[in-house]
Amino acid sequence: MIAVRNGSGRRARLAALGAHVPARVLTNADLEKMVDTTDEWILSRTGIRERRIAEPDESTADLAVKAAEDILRNAGITAEEIDVLIVPTATPEYLFPSTAAVVQGRIGATNAAAFDLLAACSGFVYGLAQACALVESGLARNVMVIGAETLTRIADFTDRTTCVLFGDGAAGALVTTGEPETTTGFLGFELGTDGNGGKDLLLPVGGSRNPPNRPFAPEDAFLKMNGREVFKFATRVIADSTTRLLEALELSAQDIDLFVPHQANTRIIDHAVEKLGIDPSKVVVNVDRFGNTSSASVPLALTEARNEGRLKAGDLLLLIAFGGGLTWGSTVVRYEPGPVTA
Repeated sequence: MIAVRNGSGRRARLAALGAHVPARVLTNADLEKMVDTTDEWILSRTGIRERRIAEPDESTADLAVKAAEDILRNAGITAEEIDVLIVPTATPEYLFPSTAAVVQGRIGATNAAAFDLLAACSGFVYGLAQACALVESGLARNVMVIGAETLTRIADFTDRTTCVLFGDGAAGALVTTGEPETTTGFLGFELGTDGNGGKDLLLPVGGSRNPPNRPFAPEDAFLKMNGREVFKFATRVIADSTTRLLEALELSAQDIDLFVPHQANTRIIDHAVEKLGIDPSKVVVNVDRFGNTSSASVPLALTEARNEGRLKAGDLLLLIAFGGGLTWGSTVVRYEPGPVTA
């Protein structure tokens, strides 16, 4: 689906960012001691040098709480001013209560509705679409979206093709009401799903099909990925989705100030940059230091770009993510930080 924002009325504003990653670093050299791989093999195929790993006593909600606190600091508001809290995650604290509910209680967002969103690595962009709709419909004023993951908990560290890819972290954004006369906000979204490809990236055990209270093969407790098919899907959709959205908005790649793709693999990103004709200096890449953090990937890259001075107020952003489902989502939005009113 393509949804293009037009007309007058309420505008949703991307107003603040925040992130948190675990302190522990797992390098390629560390992985060489754990599984049959080498730094050269990992780097040449993925572009990843290291990733962050949650400590045994750190959970998805722990990371999300710290990211939420960072967002609140940057937004200059209190938790009580949040109307809705959305946590996209593929590694929830529990099946229920939702991770969002746990975070809502811990940060004191006493006035907020809270729910999780499951769209795997596309979750943050899907969450932004939800936040935009809530704000522009008048149902909410301040919506916080936090992608949070502890993917290393479901990674098989005997499988060199998958365990080298993933890292843990949390990051997100505050979407708030902007003045229609001065706010650009979200120009449009392109969201999609190919459910027939779901078998290519899945966690076999834990749902109603294969509940954990029935016998299962130990290896089925870890994520499974058909790397070849997922790579083909990703290289196709990252270019196709952004092309469709830019054409619908009557924009070109030259109109974009920063391109922030899902941080899964540098080869996928490089392919998209070349096909779309994007200036490489406008591309944000941090997969080399954090690996694939799924729903936290895009907001983590955005937050880093802001911290490094690459992301500035007024920049027009192109965000694109893809992942399990198989799902994808892209959006064009202007970054418009500033005072947030309750």
